[in-house]
Amino acid sequence: MKQLEELQEKINYRFQQEGLLRQALTHSSYANEKHMKKRSDNERLEFLGDAVLELVSSDWLYSRYTDVPEGELTKKRASIVCEPSLAFLSRKIDLGRYLFLGKGEDLTGGRRRPSVLSDAFEAVIGAIYLDGGFSAARQFVENYVMAHMEHMQLFTDSKTILQEIVQAGTMEQLTYELLSSSGPDHNKTYDVEVRIDGRAYGRGEAHSKKAAEQEAAYQAILKLRNRETQ
Repeated sequence: MKQLEELQEKINYRFQQEGLLRQALTHSSYANEKHMKKRSDNERLEFLGDAVLELVSSDWLYSRYTDVPEGELTKKRASIVCEPSLAFLSRKIDLGRYLFLGKGEDLTGGRRRPSVLSDAFEAVIGAIYLDGGFSAARQFVENYVMAHMEHMQLFTDSKTILQEIVQAGTMEQLTYELLSSSGPDHNKTYDVEVRIDGRAYGRGEAHSKKAAEQEAAYQAILKLRNRETQ
């Protein structure tokens, strides 16, 4: 399938068992809609990938931050493996484009939904682990996760950083506006826009207002940085 070939080139990993990649990209809504056999979706692979990601990131942090206490290492790891960070990494490789979603999930924004993206990203890690072993999974995590650690740490504390940027410059008013919320009460998605002096600088979408604001602030920081380099 052309899409699977394209994604494999993008992540620089060629599957020996391409069916594992397809399963990693298969959301439960698609499996249910197509009446696929039980456990054909990506949930079990996500479970496995989550464990691999936690081990690789823990080892990476332990080896590189030799003087950092356990509590700080835990915080750093949490900023890496959290849903917003993994959704951010998924967007960098446009993972949502390759997902197999049910019609309802697709129509309600599933390809952009942070929980769907982060789960699929972990499932891909699990699929690589089963296909190529721990070394292949480790290489993927180091190349596509740990290499972006600075951005992820910026992402998880972006509201504070943006506030400091605004206070240090000539800009004055920083506001966050909830544009919309959708979905059932137990699984709402919030769309938030951040504005500086009335001008829109970034938007974020997540399962909590706080996480959506963090994403919006991160996009605003990137926009401000790009403006400085032009």
